[in-house]
Amino acid sequence: MAALSLAGAAGVVGAGCSALAQFALVVVVTRAFSAAEAGAFFTATALALMVAGIAKLDAGNGLVYFAARAVDGISGYIRAALVPCLVVSGLAAVVLYPWLGPLALVLPVMVAGDVLLAVTRGFGSMRPTVLLDGVLVPCCQLALVAGAALAGAAGWLPAAWGLPYVPLLVLAVVAVRGRVTRTPYLPGTVRDLWRHTAPRSVAGAIQAVFQRVDIVIVAALAGPVQAAVYTAATRFKVVGQLANQGLAQALQPRLVRALADGEHELAGRLYQSATLWLVLLTWPVWLAYAALAPWVLRLFGPGYEAAVPVALVLAGTMMVATACGMVDVVLTAAGHTGTSLANLLAAVACTLVLDVALIPAHGALGAVAGWSGGVLVKNLLPLWQLHRRYGLHPFGRHTLAALRVRGWAAA
Repeated sequence: MAALSLAGAAGVVGAGCSALAQFALVVVVTRAFSAAEAGAFFTATALALMVAGIAKLDAGNGLVYFAARAVDGISGYIRAALVPCLVVSGLAAVVLYPWLGPLALVLPVMVAGDVLLAVTRGFGSMRPTVLLDGVLVPCCQLALVAGAALAGAAGWLPAAWGLPYVPLLVLAVVAVRGRVTRTPYLPGTVRDLWRHTAPRSVAGAIQAVFQRVDIVIVAALAGPVQAAVYTAATRFKVVGQLANQGLAQALQPRLVRALADGEHELAGRLYQSATLWLVLLTWPVWLAYAALAPWVLRLFGPGYEAAVPVALVLAGTMMVATACGMVDVVLTAAGHTGTSLANLLAAVACTLVLDVALIPAHGALGAVAGWSGGVLVKNLLPLWQLHRRYGLHPFGRHTLAALRVRGWAAA
């Protein structure tokens, strides 16, 4: 638990740095370029992230699972994970090049870097993920995009955003080589990896769509100007997503071991401790954003303050989602990947139905309503399933103990 507290803190620090840099990037783009140009850029990057999320095939989480269980021949598992991901991302780059241009060429780089960073987390090290994905990439993106803004070169924005993934991949390869010894391929490695990962590959693809499809749909149904307004008003949702991700990356290997050993008491303690810290870290942000939205949205430029209702829906939804904790991480750590997939399908279906019904008439507000419905389904369904199957709850007798450092170290 003491190690978890340090790893979780590192993950949250990286998430905070990334969130601040991404927020600043949106401010730079919206103030330097017209709403139409900003909306086109946000739509392109959202599409790239969505496709990269699909092409990852959730192989990173599969590698975390096997590395955390200390299986033999982990280098073979890495090769078995990378090859399909690179094939899929390479094909996606070819197909999307007419729409994304040179940005499409970055897709295989993004995918490979993410998969390799997952290996280091599987061995219990958060440092490469924090430094590379949490600090290096977003800070370099901000610097390069700011340079393009100063030059008034809107056409260079996608390249400036995608270039930092190249050094991330190089440094991720170095980090993995320092931790993994190359071993001969063991028969059955591919079968074992993809038998576990296949359901999560579909779920990971759906999750990637769920996180980004709203911006793409807004651009398609309401135009790039509404896409820019929606992106600006919902930029703060990345705070909750990244804080959750930062804690989850530290928590997942320990949850896998605890649930594999049948230690439900320890799993419950981990879940409740992480949920409390997630609430303490993010609720002040959501409350402040709801209260200060009319003034915060002015940072993006004239016209964006009209999106105050979007900000209020976002803040309320994220507070509910945060209070549920990292329910999907706990569910998949317990091995219920099929159930997680069904939950995600229900959430995406809810989002798409509401988006198509509401965006044409209400623009950005309709989009956030659709996103909110999907988020509630995505969190409340697994919360009920964990309660029914394991009696796990996001809050309980371990909650207040998590506030004390001794409570983390005692376990």
